[in-house]
Amino acid sequence: MTGRVIGPDDPRYADFTAGINQRYTAKPSSVHLPRTAAEVASAVSAASGRLSIRSGGHCFEDFVHHGEVAEILDLSGLSDVDYADGVFAVGAGARLQDVYEQLYRGWGVTIPGGICYSVGAGGHITGGGYGLLSRRDGLTVDHLYGVEVVLADGRTVVVTRNSTGAEADLFWAHTGGGGGSFGVVTRFLFPAPLVRPPAEVLVAALSVPWADLDERRFARLLGGYARWHHEHRAPDSPGAPLSSLLMLNHRCNGTVGLVAQIDAAAPGAARVLDEHLAAVLDDLVTSGFAGAGEFGPMPGLARPRRLPWLRATRFLGTNTPVLTDPTLRAEHKSAYVRSTLPESQLRTAYEFLTRPDVTNPETMLVAFSYGGAISAVDPAATAVAQRDSTFKLLYQAFWSTVDADAANIGWVRDFYRSMYADTGGVPVPGEIVDGCYVNYPDADLSDPAWNTSGVPWHDLYFKDNYRRLQRAKAQWDPAEVFRHRQSIRPA
Repeated sequence: MTGRVIGPDDPRYADFTAGINQRYTAKPSSVHLPRTAAEVASAVSAASGRLSIRSGGHCFEDFVHHGEVAEILDLSGLSDVDYADGVFAVGAGARLQDVYEQLYRGWGVTIPGGICYSVGAGGHITGGGYGLLSRRDGLTVDHLYGVEVVLADGRTVVVTRNSTGAEADLFWAHTGGGGGSFGVVTRFLFPAPLVRPPAEVLVAALSVPWADLDERRFARLLGGYARWHHEHRAPDSPGAPLSSLLMLNHRCNGTVGLVAQIDAAAPGAARVLDEHLAAVLDDLVTSGFAGAGEFGPMPGLARPRRLPWLRATRFLGTNTPVLTDPTLRAEHKSAYVRSTLPESQLRTAYEFLTRPDVTNPETMLVAFSYGGAISAVDPAATAVAQRDSTFKLLYQAFWSTVDADAANIGWVRDFYRSMYADTGGVPVPGEIVDGCYVNYPDADLSDPAWNTSGVPWHDLYFKDNYRRLQRAKAQWDPAEVFRHRQSIRPA
């Protein structure tokens, strides 16, 4: 090996054998820390057992860290962000905040990626990539030009949107097909001109005390969020430059929160933001958001503040105290939403978020903006099939001790199954919902005890696009060298 390799006796070993979620760990014989594509290729060629690929360590499931892993490829050393000959190159191991800092400071551009600062580019982009700029600028993969990939046989290839034949399938598979199925991406290529972020944004962060919420007002809150996004789902909507997160913490937390951001230069930006806040919050009493969960205290943002874009991005991305807990354990489930929410789901959400036996303040339902420019792209143009959804729901709980596993996992599972009881306990694509987000993976989708819909996990993630993903898998990794519990299976 020409790259760095560490084993169980190395003091660094423990830091590379578990991700953010401490429920999942591995005991590989070696961890590879490559710094170049050639070192990645050397590791893949010499591998003698089950390989796992790690970018930022944020995988919600055990797809990287599990008991069968023999060798881990940690890509954190491939973190360069460069520009040459009209193309930006982003290393697969770069963390999102570093990507934003380097692209913006160096060239005044960005990619419309996620909020959390420490997510790795490798997993984020291969799953589609979305964030607070996506309603204005689309998904990250909508701007992707090419990928540099190390294949199962150790070859390194560069495939682009201009590739043809089997190489076109390989590029397309990396535009939302998820990580860990086709090879090891070492670099993502984006053409100039790339997205110009807003010079300034208007940001508001508000909280509502649970003491002010009865069932009717709660339904008005979540229902208003769904209705606003449904009414402003079009790419040319005045609301397209705005994105928000509604953090519905359990009642034992004390508050729920709303964070909203809009391009300050968008037509009528202040008015659009005010109308969004009114549509969601109505006459609810609000104050500067100080809820737990996704964000910590945000003093001074009870009223919209004008901030430089990079400063706001850094502030929102690093203000996630729950993700800095070194003992973190978690459970997550997701759903794309296409319409307003029916009363039955609003009642179910209220029931679970006020359940009296829950004492963990880090249990929550989070709604994330979607739609806008995302919906301007054909569902078959990339591997991301869900293009007409208006927002996403993320069901999750965070805790710190093994003895709390059963209660917290059970709460998330029961909540999810109850919300989609009419469709076998999962959000089967239809008029209201549109399946699940592959970057919020959920192993229960493969378990007939929790998915009784008859719709397989891969159709919930990829819908009709799964067939082409299978074709790419059969072409480029038929022996399934790269695999995990929900990796793409060959046709």
